[in-house]
Parts: sequence; C-alpha cells; structure tokens
Amino acid sequence: MINFHRFTLPNGLKVIFHQDKTTPMAVVNTLYDVGARDEDPNHTGFAHLFEHLMFGGSANIPDFDAPLQRAGGESNAFTSNDITNYYDVLPSQNIETALWLESDRMLSLAFSDKSLEVQRSVVIEEFKQRYLNQPYGDVWLELRPLAYKTHPYQWATIGKEISHIEQATMDDVRSFFGSHYHPGNAILTIAGNYENNQIEDLVSKWYGAIQGKNKGARILQREPIQTEYRTLTLKRNVPASAFYYAFKMSERKSEGYYIADLLSDEVGKDKSGKLYLSLKKDKALVHEINAYILGSLDEGLFIVSGKLMPGKTFEDLDTALWEVLETFKNTLISTPDLNRLRMKGKTSKAFQEQGLLNRAMNLSFFELLGDANGINEEEAIYNAIEASHLQDYAKSLFNPNNCSRLFIASESN
Repeated sequence: MINFHRFTLPNGLKVIFHQDKTTPMAVVNTLYDVGARDEDPNHTGFAHLFEHLMFGGSANIPDFDAPLQRAGGESNAFTSNDITNYYDVLPSQNIETALWLESDRMLSLAFSDKSLEVQRSVVIEEFKQRYLNQPYGDVWLELRPLAYKTHPYQWATIGKEISHIEQATMDDVRSFFGSHYHPGNAILTIAGNYENNQIEDLVSKWYGAIQGKNKGARILQREPIQTEYRTLTLKRNVPASAFYYAFKMSERKSEGYYIADLLSDEVGKDKSGKLYLSLKKDKALVHEINAYILGSLDEGLFIVSGKLMPGKTFEDLDTALWEVLETFKNTLISTPDLNRLRMKGKTSKAFQEQGLLNRAMNLSFFELLGDANGINEEEAIYNAIEASHLQDYAKSLFNPNNCSRLFIASESN
C-alpha cells in the first residue's frame, strides 16, 4: 500500500504528497497532461521539443541545471504520445531548490531565440541519429501511420518529419506553452521525509502565485474500427529482417487493458512460451521474438515482433505465427501458468515500487487516470482475471482484420 496526501491549489494545480521517512532524498515530479497526441498534425514534435526547451532557461533563472546540481540534485524528463514528465531528485533538505526551479519554468519560459535554435538543432540531430540513420530506427515512423488512420497516435513523439521542427516559430512555441504548461494542466507529486503541512506550505509558497487557467478540452478523432489486414514491406540496410504485428487493443482505463497486459506476458514468454517453442526452437524461423503492449491511454497496440533467421522467409513466418496465435484462442491457459503470470506481475511491481522516483511518477500517472489510489488497486484487478478472460480477449485481438503488419526486409538477403 502506497499512502499519499492529496490537495489542490486555488490555481488548479493538483498535488500528491507521498511520505517516506526512510530516505534522505526527495523527489519532485511534474506531469503535464500533454503529449504528441495533442499536437497539430501539421506541427508535430512539439511536445518533445518542449521537453528540451524546458531546460533552456525560464523567466528568472537562466540555467536550470546549475542550481540543482549545486544542491546535490539531478533532473531529467521524458515525453510520450500521452504525457510529458519532468523529475528532480535531490537531498531532502534542499527541496526548495527544486520547487523554485520547477515553479519558475511553469510560470514562464525565457522564450529566447537562442534557446529555440539550440534545442531545435538538438531535436533535429536526435531525429536523424535515432530514427533515420540507425538500423530499425524508422519502424515507428512507418508502423504508427499503418495502424492509425485518424487518431494522432499515427505519429511518433519525435514528430512526423524534420520539417515540422525546422519550421517551428517563436509564436508556435509561445502558443503551445500557453495552452499546456500551466497549473491546471499539471500534477505535482512530491515524495520524501516531510509532513503534510510542510508540503502544503512549500507548494503554496512556490506555486500559489502562478496564474491559473482552465484546462482545454481534448477533442481527438476516434480511430475507426479496423476492418482489413494492413501490410507493408520495406527494404532497409539492417543486419536481419524484422517483423512487427500490431494489434489494436483496449484503452488504458478499461478492464481490457489489464487482460491484454497479462496476455502479452503469456504470449511473449521466453524459453517456455508457445511462440518461442514453435517459431524458434522447433521451426528455427526466428532468432528472437517478443510480445508487449505500448501502454497508451487511448486505444493502444499489442505488438508481436522479432527478427528472422538468415534464409527464412516472411511467408513461412506469417503462416507459423498465425497458427500459434490461434492456439491462444482455442485453449485455456492452465491455472499454474495463470498464477505464475500474476506472481510475475506482483514481483515486478514490488521491485519497481522500491524506488522513490518510481513511486512518485506512478502516483502522478494514476492521478492523471482519475485517482492516484489506482496504484493500490491494480493487484486486485490482475488477480480477478481468469483464464477464460484471456482466451476471450485473444479471440477478439488476434484477428487479421485487427492487425497491421510491418516487414523490414534486409537488403543483404
């Protein structure tokens, strides 16, 4: 059980405080409810660009990292299609340094031409190095628009194309900040050895004067039900041919999400899983194969991916893969296997929650979902999943008309 204290400032800032008396460290985690799905289709990559811009100096503080480092702390951030998350870890006695820094950049960025040009160059270089000039780097640039035709999940967090970042103007940047970076669109989670009243006083001191705004309505086009097997084969200079089967799955807040998560652990089991035993051990078609979910807030993707053995064909793989997926639809998982899946999830969660930073980030995320206490309710949800639930879900999931398949063919084969 992860205990927490929750309150909201008059300006709309939601605050979660988690007390941990065993640690000398503190975490300040700020989740902004903005991701790549909130971007204009003609101006993509902005959420990720802002992840970088937020370290480029704010209204009253020209250098974000230097004061934090002098206080013995460190910071980082990440962007997804759904959220942007910033976190600071530092000695608990210096927590006001982090609150000073985070509140000031929530108040206003510096919006300097120099910072925009520096961070624009960094993001463009990242786009080139990680997505265009690296083996398999463009997989998500190709797979997302294959799987999604209307929902903004059709582009990756880096953006659709480099030109969108190259053409970003200062007016674009100011508008994006004004729409999404304000107290009403943020969840601040603090973890450490403090008392509730201390945190309420500190947060009010540093954030209370920031002007509140109404949270904008999020109106996204819902992805239509997929009705055909979508396939795409590309030739690339890669060491081994690769395959990606993307199945549409339930949104994050639904019961189906948890069933899909448990099913992915069963389908993707190494050494003893059906896919591994059939495609790798018995037929020697692949030298690796995995199954996982993306964890998207809206309708997400259940992925089966891997790499072919030299000399093997995609046609052989496709036939064998669908044969194995049929077995998940036709047979019930055994009770011992189901219990092992539950225990694996419970153990993984326990290890994750040992870290103060992970607890803080997860509390923020569950508050975004609707209630931070959801972090304490997940185990019961997983324990309520029966073998029949997994089988029924597999029947609807593993349907060719629900699948988008990407083959990356090695030019050397």
